[in-house]
Amino acid sequence: MRRLLRRLLEPWMQVSGLLGMCALSSCGLLEFSPNQTLVPAAERQLTTQNLIRLTSRPKQESDTLRFVFIGDCQRFYDEAEDFVASVNQQRKIDFVIIAGDISDFGLVREMRWIHHRLRKLNVPYLTVIGNHDEVGNGRAVYESVFGPLNYSFVYGGTKFICLDTNGREYGFQGQVPDLGWLGKQLADTANTRRSIVLCHVPPTDEDFDPNLVQPYARTIRSSRQLVFHLSGHIHRFTNGQPFHDSVQYLTAYNFRKRHYNILSVWGRRKFNLETVAYAPAL
Repeated sequence: MRRLLRRLLEPWMQVSGLLGMCALSSCGLLEFSPNQTLVPAAERQLTTQNLIRLTSRPKQESDTLRFVFIGDCQRFYDEAEDFVASVNQQRKIDFVIIAGDISDFGLVREMRWIHHRLRKLNVPYLTVIGNHDEVGNGRAVYESVFGPLNYSFVYGGTKFICLDTNGREYGFQGQVPDLGWLGKQLADTANTRRSIVLCHVPPTDEDFDPNLVQPYARTIRSSRQLVFHLSGHIHRFTNGQPFHDSVQYLTAYNFRKRHYNILSVWGRRKFNLETVAYAPAL
């Protein structure tokens, strides 16, 4: 009799156990596959969430805009914690820009691990997609966790144009970066005083679609209010004019270098560059 009763109740006990696990983990925290794109609701569409935070602190066009610029945080979790501690000590920072490669293998767990550290920043942070973020089904993961691959926003009279330039991940098919979208964004200067382009792979790198390098450079220099072009990928800071057209191209330190830049922008196209080094926390 006991065995019969146990057999009858066993399916319900299994369901109850699963429900209990789900409750303990808030359901969204269970990982059934390393390639899943499911994330808890609070960690979806982080770009939109951070833009809402940013616009809740309005800034006048005449005010100096001051933001942190860094790239490639993949796998560098201890460094990310120290980075957050350093940025939180800086004065008058409006937001942080991370120039791609949030993850190493395009896994949802990697993007969430980095977010769990970066959410402790006192200011919003914004990202672009990197080539490592597109590994496997990473593109779908990034769209779920962060949001659109190409987007723009205006803050303090400055238009930030953020786009996917990871041409190799698309087989160099001549579609990434999307030059049509970029050109329209640069041409739309309503309610803006200056523009900044942000991407991951710079046009001087072999991972950028070689057939689009010169068209991309022409599109960039067509803007009369561009301050500079920002990217990551090469894991070191550079600052120059590779196309000899007066357009300034900057690349970012990665997290492992334990350095980042603070960029201040004001006037029509004026800017100042500071470099900050941060050490491991004691």
